[in-house]
Amino acid sequence: MYFGNLDKGYRSLIMGADTKVPIENGRFVTAINFDNAATTPPFVSVINEVNKFAPWYSSVHRGSGYKSRLSSDLFESARLRVLNFVNADPEKYTAIFVKNTTEALNKLSYCFYNNHKDCVILSSYMEHHSNDLPWRDKFKVEYIDITEEGRLQVSDLEKRLIKHKGKVKLVTITGASNVTGYKNPIHEIAALSHKYGAQICVDGAQLIPHSSIDMMPHTPLENIDFLAFSAHKMYAPFGTGVLIGPKDMFERGDPDYKGGGTVKIVTKDFVIWDEAPYREEAGSPNIIGVVALLAAINTLEAVSMENIESYEQELTGYAAEKIRHIPDITVYGDSYSKDDKVGIISFNIKGLHHEIVAEALSREVGIAVRNGCFCAQPYIQKILNLTSGDIKNIIDNAYFPRPGMVRISFGLYNSFEEIDKAINALQWITAHRYRYTEKYASFRRSR
Repeated sequence: MYFGNLDKGYRSLIMGADTKVPIENGRFVTAINFDNAATTPPFVSVINEVNKFAPWYSSVHRGSGYKSRLSSDLFESARLRVLNFVNADPEKYTAIFVKNTTEALNKLSYCFYNNHKDCVILSSYMEHHSNDLPWRDKFKVEYIDITEEGRLQVSDLEKRLIKHKGKVKLVTITGASNVTGYKNPIHEIAALSHKYGAQICVDGAQLIPHSSIDMMPHTPLENIDFLAFSAHKMYAPFGTGVLIGPKDMFERGDPDYKGGGTVKIVTKDFVIWDEAPYREEAGSPNIIGVVALLAAINTLEAVSMENIESYEQELTGYAAEKIRHIPDITVYGDSYSKDDKVGIISFNIKGLHHEIVAEALSREVGIAVRNGCFCAQPYIQKILNLTSGDIKNIIDNAYFPRPGMVRISFGLYNSFEEIDKAINALQWITAHRYRYTEKYASFRRSR
């Protein structure tokens, strides 16, 4: 299926989509953003709703004035809207507003420590550092293995669940990889986890802007217990994220952040914490961020997540087919697949460091990509088959070339024409690679 001019309609939803940026020859060109996995530009609707709300901005849960009551009502109604967006029953689940996915997963790690101190947490080699590091200092953590092409081995998950005989209390897994774009079978993983007495957390940062998520499908065994995501990857960059989970999991122990808004009673001798979600939202809530998130959800649903997913799959398949035919480019993961991926393609050019490729694309063509390890170093190390000796060289030698990849990641507003420009640029860079190593060597040394 070719979507033709559909991308131009989606493009009109984006603030600054046609912004001109300077390139090294002194010309200005229309910027091409292929770094959406890191952060997305704002929807026009998000900016408009924030501006519309601004005159009514006031404190949440902290005043009797009209503006404060209006802000508080909007903030509380937002929880129901967010739960509805992912089909989570408000009688069972609560939505806690945080800064981003990283804070959400850190908060959940403290919550689990309050509930299950002596347990095993299963993560995977696919994870972003934010779904790995918060668990390491509190629990015994094991990592579900991956295949040679970087996919999760569900069979290894079951082996580990059986091995630990009920001591695994949480399987925390990415919904979609920020390196290969692979979507994990989260409901199959949920059913396996529940079968062996564990709950499941889905890091939805890379999944929720690109694909619909159903926390309560038809079979209860497949329910998702916890979900974390960030608004800044959903075209709403105003510092808000969400942690969704069962209400009763947030009732034990002390909250990780303590302060205003988290208590019912405080004396010099004792504290009675408020109920969830309020005990988990210390300080003045980010009402502007919540307004932005609601506007983004409304826009995503107006376009429909099914349309977004289909269109981005077409972009990904088109780009992968073009890149495959460029000599000396290695694409990581299954480059032939598009239906079980979000719009991410990671690659390297033989003989060129990933940083040089990214700099050339930016400085010469105005194309923004990401390069490096994307905050997923164990996964990159596995995919690149790095040895312990390679890693020791990296640690011991500051000038040893850092491993990594170049990543292209799509948003709903990107176009086939933009992909064609990137392909032309990559063909040129690959054909003239001998010129680029020296050209950007001084730049790399200055970093």
